[in-house]
Amino acid sequence: MLRFLLPVLFVSLLAACERGAPKYNVGSIAPAFSTIYMDGKAVHFPGDFRGKPVVIRFWADWCHTCEGEMKTIETVYQNRHAQGLQLLAVNTGQDKDTVTAFIRKIGISYPSLLDEKADIARQYGVVGLPTTFFIGADGIIKSKVVGEADVAIFDKLAGELIDGTR
Repeated sequence: MLRFLLPVLFVSLLAACERGAPKYNVGSIAPAFSTIYMDGKAVHFPGDFRGKPVVIRFWADWCHTCEGEMKTIETVYQNRHAQGLQLLAVNTGQDKDTVTAFIRKIGISYPSLLDEKADIARQYGVVGLPTTFFIGADGIIKSKVVGEADVAIFDKLAGELIDGTR
């Protein structure tokens, strides 16, 4: 029962916090943040990724569409990473053990980050999961997808980011 109440509580908290939160949409400069990778190493955005196209995807294991989409994203990541695409999967509101178990279950290779208190999600104005931001090498948000994106859409938007850096 608790597993089903958590998503409702999470969305309610984000919505309540959203009233004063800025909206970051296409054309905005992507907000900076610092957190950790699953191995505990620090990550700083945009500093660690200057001059590179970055996809930031907010997700949680209770999100019904996240698992399938994360597997889809793995395919795009494998095809586009050598071309310079960076992908950061920001887990929103869950602890390290939960995130680790889920990542092992679905078998993804791209980096996952922890946002246990949903601070980064609130900073980006995320109100539903999954939410994905496609950020150009210049730090500007080029596209935003709220909800599930199929492989064709995700690959198209990732390709546009990469093409924008050439």
